[in-house]
Amino acid sequence: MTQEQHRLAENKAQTANWQKFGPYLTDRQWGTVREDYSANGNAWEYITHDMARSKAYRWGEEGIGGISDDEQLLCFSVGLWNGVDGILKERLFGLTNGQGNHGEDVKECYYYLDNTPTHSYMKMLYKYPQQEFPYVQLVQESKRRTREQPEYEILDTGIFDKGRYFDVFIEYAKAGPDDILIRVTAHNRGVEAAPLHIVPQLWFRNTWAWDFGIARPKISIGGTSTLQTEHELLGSYKLYCAQDPELLFCDNDTNGPRLYNLPPERLFFKDGINDYILNHDIAAINPLERGTKAAAHYSFTIEGGTSQTVCLRLSNNTDLEQPFAGFEEVFVARQQEADEFYRHFEESLATPDLQRIQRQAFAGMLWSKQYYYYDVAQWIDGDPAVLTPPPQRQKGRNSNWRHLRNADIISMPDKWEYPWYAAWDLAFHCIPLAMLDPEFAKKQLLLLTRDWYMHPNGQLPAYEWHLADVNPPVHAWATWRVYQMDQKQNNGQGDIAFLEAVFHRLLLNFTWWVNRKDKDNRNIFEGGFLGLDNIGVFDRSAPLPTGGYIEQADGTSWVAMYALNLMRIALELAKTNPVYQDMASKFFEHFLYIAEAMTKVGDEAYNLWDEEDEFFYDVLHTPDDERIHLKVRSIVGLIPLFAVEVLDDEMLAAMPEFEYRLKWFLDNRPHLAELVSRWQEPGKGERHLLSLLRGHRMKKLLHRMLDESEFLSEYGVRALSRYHLEHPYVYETPEMDFSVRYDPGESVSDLFGGNSNWRGPIWFPINYLIIESLQRFHFYYGDTFEVEYPTGSGQFSTLKEIAAALSERLTKLFVRNKKGQRPAFGKYKLLQKDPHFRDYLLFHEYFHGDNGKGLGASHQTGWTGLIAKLLYTPK
Repeated sequence: MTQEQHRLAENKAQTANWQKFGPYLTDRQWGTVREDYSANGNAWEYITHDMARSKAYRWGEEGIGGISDDEQLLCFSVGLWNGVDGILKERLFGLTNGQGNHGEDVKECYYYLDNTPTHSYMKMLYKYPQQEFPYVQLVQESKRRTREQPEYEILDTGIFDKGRYFDVFIEYAKAGPDDILIRVTAHNRGVEAAPLHIVPQLWFRNTWAWDFGIARPKISIGGTSTLQTEHELLGSYKLYCAQDPELLFCDNDTNGPRLYNLPPERLFFKDGINDYILNHDIAAINPLERGTKAAAHYSFTIEGGTSQTVCLRLSNNTDLEQPFAGFEEVFVARQQEADEFYRHFEESLATPDLQRIQRQAFAGMLWSKQYYYYDVAQWIDGDPAVLTPPPQRQKGRNSNWRHLRNADIISMPDKWEYPWYAAWDLAFHCIPLAMLDPEFAKKQLLLLTRDWYMHPNGQLPAYEWHLADVNPPVHAWATWRVYQMDQKQNNGQGDIAFLEAVFHRLLLNFTWWVNRKDKDNRNIFEGGFLGLDNIGVFDRSAPLPTGGYIEQADGTSWVAMYALNLMRIALELAKTNPVYQDMASKFFEHFLYIAEAMTKVGDEAYNLWDEEDEFFYDVLHTPDDERIHLKVRSIVGLIPLFAVEVLDDEMLAAMPEFEYRLKWFLDNRPHLAELVSRWQEPGKGERHLLSLLRGHRMKKLLHRMLDESEFLSEYGVRALSRYHLEHPYVYETPEMDFSVRYDPGESVSDLFGGNSNWRGPIWFPINYLIIESLQRFHFYYGDTFEVEYPTGSGQFSTLKEIAAALSERLTKLFVRNKKGQRPAFGKYKLLQKDPHFRDYLLFHEYFHGDNGKGLGASHQTGWTGLIAKLLYTPK
């Protein structure tokens, strides 16, 4: 057992809380729904980036490379100033949804480089320009560009050319659960000397301004170069600061005079440290050296090619006489322990570059944890000590989710662009997280099923912008996969209590799907946009311009997959409690009825399967009862692949009641049994296949999917067939025409704010499920079942070989090619060649369908972290 595994074991046994402190600050709290108290629900305008330095937040805190305790009472992050910027660099800058030509977008350069599950060692890099930060330039140029043009990135400004920037490495090493060593090292990558102010900040989240009688905590002088904190719940901590910095104090309170033209108050506001350092405003900081926010101010001139380091220690040991004794030794030990922990995963990787990719993917997953606090009822009704929110909120956003109260550490998709959990994103996050910390992954899956998350009607919360929206039901799939991974790590001992707890809650959610999304009780499901945003002809979450509704190939397939996932979980639970056999058979029935509905609805011409194109399509059901295939060749038609399960005779023999029910169906519903792929024929090793696809139909789907002129890119499976580049699909109405065209890069559609693109790019979650499904089909068919790969090549491969080849294509996004370039880096020579850029990876939201360039949210969009799992081949 490694030292990190030992810490995880202590955490699990609750003998030591090694995860009490972690990277739980968000990268952006401004512009979020939680902080929006407007009447019109325009969160991006209610608190802007410019307002953020002066506005005390209600629900959370942000910072660069920051940490907090697990209730986010005490926060720490690093501020910087290059001597020319108009504001202290305390938070990351980016465009709002209305400013970007493709929606919101962070405009900074930073990387998550290392992290362990207990956060015993963490490292990130922020690149800070020595010239004035191009805030105005980024906004104005982005405003000038149209949707048809690429986004204007910070690298496009030339601000990092000729090395005129600082590489600021922020590192943490834990000497104990409540004892954190901090090291900030700034490298001047230029040739000329340049000034840099390093301003580590310590503050309390404002919990006192919203209600009466809440005690105000305190930060004060605690000795030479030391900050002392006092909090009635958290207790006492000290921040020990080496090198005798200037200590500055203010309060984490809103600057009402600056933001709202209120009369001056006798307070030292949140932006006091900013005003003192930049404007020499002595009145902005507290001369009594106390407050709820404080900073250690270091000022350097750093020669070209050299560096400066700042050392600090945040500890609940308030009696350390020599806080920096053994400081470097602790860092060395934690780094070695991190290397030891990850060695197990790296052993199967052939090159140091592959190891680097996986290690940084893991780091991004762990850095993307966030304390997420959102009490909907309190948010709607307001707080006692502040003004009542506008009455529109009572019937506005999320008003039917008053039960929801979140106050937990949750894995985020991207802590700047998506600093809020999303139900299906989180399920994918749990796969790579379970490799490192299965207990955390299990808690994440349990979390969304709790009474204070799940709606009383059984729906899982989607995301804060619209909790009632619908994400694909992949929670059962993730639960089963995490259970299996945890079982393997525990020498075959599965966590039945976890599996059973989630299963019972998902019974409610499955019932919600059946009752709310099966419009005509025919086992054909709608579901809305299902996370695929602009993939369809219409906005599938809104009333259709044609009237009627859409019978969704993907919605129906997701529920079929859901039924099989719950069946498989029930069979596992039946090993220790036979009553679950009956529940397993019930989900088997659900699956059979869905399988029938997908191919036998009404007239053969209007099945979801189109015989002419040999592909699955959504069907528009018009008000006059006409059904029209919406012939868009998208991943909507590939999702039926995901509903696949394999059962063997040994399992059936151990489940006599389940087997009896299956045989009853075979005898009494032969038309249903015929629709399930080869159920009555034994497969490899006396296995039986449950799938929406017969071998013939699966081959026809794969024929399109593996065609490089359609779905198959050099870097994975596209979300939309390239066929639609020359042949856009157009649906005509009297009012206007609706079209879908292949767009391999950023969206040119304004659906969902214009920053969503499922019309061509490569997305990891769908590719991952394709790969897994092919592996599952191979488990049944074996090596005798071959498919042409790529289509038209004349070469045939097994499904297992194709799954491995797709994994390799996805990996090529990050690996240097023969030209020494990483496709995900795109055109940027700085990223491709410069030694201070080329080995730092970003894990984007999606990737260009033709050239592989990383697009969308750029910083560890959680499901792209699946690359860590795809790379892992256990010995």
